[in-house]
Formats: sequence, structure tokens, C-alpha cells
Amino acid sequence: MRTLALNLFRQESSTNDNRTVQLNKGHFSLDTDERSELFSKKLAQGWEEEYTEYRRLWASLPATRTVREYPLLVDLELASVCNLKCPMCYTITEEFKKKVSKGFMDFDLFRRIIDEIAGHVFAVRLSLRGEATLHKQFVECVKYAKAAGIHEVSTLTNGSKLYGQYLEQIMDAGIDWITISVDGIEETYEKIRRPIKYSEIVDNISQINIVKRRKDMAKPVVKVQGIWPAVRNAPETYYNTFAPITDLVAFNPLIDYLRKDEEIVYEEKFSCPQLYQRVVVGSDGKVMMCSNDEDGQIIVGDADEQSIHEIWHGKPFSKIREQHSLLDGFKNIDVCRHCYYPRKTVANETATVNGRIVNIENYVNREQEVGK
Repeated sequence: MRTLALNLFRQESSTNDNRTVQLNKGHFSLDTDERSELFSKKLAQGWEEEYTEYRRLWASLPATRTVREYPLLVDLELASVCNLKCPMCYTITEEFKKKVSKGFMDFDLFRRIIDEIAGHVFAVRLSLRGEATLHKQFVECVKYAKAAGIHEVSTLTNGSKLYGQYLEQIMDAGIDWITISVDGIEETYEKIRRPIKYSEIVDNISQINIVKRRKDMAKPVVKVQGIWPAVRNAPETYYNTFAPITDLVAFNPLIDYLRKDEEIVYEEKFSCPQLYQRVVVGSDGKVMMCSNDEDGQIIVGDADEQSIHEIWHGKPFSKIREQHSLLDGFKNIDVCRHCYYPRKTVANETATVNGRIVNIENYVNREQEVGK
């Protein structure tokens, strides 16, 4: 059976002026179509009608360039610090260290934001540039957001703290979705994610599955993802290790996080979706133009002094949308020129997983080698 590594996560829509909106770019499933479909069904459990509307708007708002009263998703960066120093991560660059003040989001600020957006947004993601579980009140943040009525509370983590009583507290707080970065297997993983041991991360993920079964919990859904160059040498082993203990196994082509690429080739008639989908609040309260402005080069507001509604409809955000409404207007914004969203991809590799052929898309002129 032949399957493309695109399905539920790699989708496209078109604007009225025939420009292409690539939704969730850079996210590819290594999984079967059946498991990918089941993953979405599990995510929607308990809010099926709202989830259908959420996903519809996720595609339609960027296509029509419609600015909703509130964004669909708010990223709340609980921590801009990390306990790892992965060789392909932008957080290890001198530029990031100079521009980004490392710290943790104030809990009072977190509560104020949740109080405002509850009933208006569908989802919050409690992570961005750092390791969110390092925040001392991570469990309280999950619990507060769920109690306020946020349908989907998710986080991206390296998984190093997901064990024992702390793990159960996170799960009991009601977190809906956990994505865990697992870059390869065995020695490959340990070279990238040191000092975490491969056996430890597999055990941590297994424990989530065990607790879910013991407590008869459908959530959190668990997605494991790795950068493609770390998965490339053993995709079948990678899949067969994690599929039995997770809900979805995925991968991502390696992005130019270290800002080394010079000859960038762009998609034709690109139109950015993020400006109509989400607001991204850093740990210091500063609101970035999008989730891919890792250095916070363009600040569109300050959540310490403004409401999310005010920032979402404010002049800085509106000016960026105006620039993007022009054909190739993104090229006039430095952050956008170096973003992976408008970057052209090509399906130039395949992987075989249990008899399935998976097409692999990579960025043009982008080396798929860790540290490059």
C-alpha cells in the first residue's frame, strides 16, 4: 500500500486571488491513514461540533484573509529556557542569546490572558521556544485553562520530566495533547538530546500509556515526532517502537534554525496562514508576529499592558497582514524571508515502513544533517 506523508497535517487551501495557503507546513505523519484519522477523532472527543468548526476555520480564515474577533489558538510560552542544548536548535545561537531574555511567564499574567480569551478561542498551546514543564506552576496552568473552558490545551516537550507523580498530576489536570520530540533511536537520540537517555524517554512515554489505560483516559493524545535526518536511518524501527505506546508517530524536515542557508527557494504565490490563526505570547508578555519569529524581532504588542483582543486587531498586526496581502510581500519582512513556511519543498526521498511507502518532502537547498 502506498501512502503520502501528508494526510491530516499537511493540507492546503487557496485564496480568492489563487495564492496557496499551506496549512501546518513542516508537519508530516509517518503513520497509517487509519491511525491518523483516529488521532483527530480522539482530539475531538468531548467537543466534536466545536472541533469541526475549529478545523474549518483553521483553513477558511487564511484563505479569505478574515480576521476573527479573537484568534483560534493562543500560544503561551510558559518558559523561554530549556534544560537541553540540542545541536540543531536556535536557542543555542548567539543571536538568540542576545535578543531573548530567558525566563518564565508570570502566573498572574497567564491567568489574566486565560480569563480574557476563555469562551473566545478554541485552544491554547503552553509552549514555544523553551521547555514548558520547567515552569513551577505548569500543572496549575493546565488546570486553570481547562477549568476556564479551553477546549484543547496542548504542549510540546522533550519529555524529560514526564514520569512519576508529576506525570500523573499533568494528566489529572486535564491536558489534552502532548507532543514529545524524540529525534531518532538509541545513539542517534542520545547524541542530539543529551543528557536524556533513550531508554528513559521510551519508558516515560510508556508510562503515559500505562496511566491512560489504568485510569481509562482517552486523553492526553500523544504524538511523537523527530527531525527527519535523525529518523532517516531507521524509520521502521522508529515507528514500531513508538506506535504501540502513542497515538501518532510523525517527523519534520530539518529547518534552518541555525540561519546558515543563503540560497532560499520560495513557493510560488505563497500566502501565510498564521496571521489569521494565532497569537503568540512570549514568557515576558511580549507578543511576537508569529510562532516562527524565534528571536522576537517583530513585537506586535505587550500582553502585560494590552488585551489579546487589542493586540490582535492593533496597527502593528494589521500592517503585517497588509504587507502579506501583496504578492510576495513577505519578502519585505526579514523574519518571513527566513521562515520555513514560504520555503519550497520537494518530495525527493521515500521511506518504507511495514510495507508502506512514505514520500518525504524536504526544503529545497536545505541540508538534512543535524547541526547544519
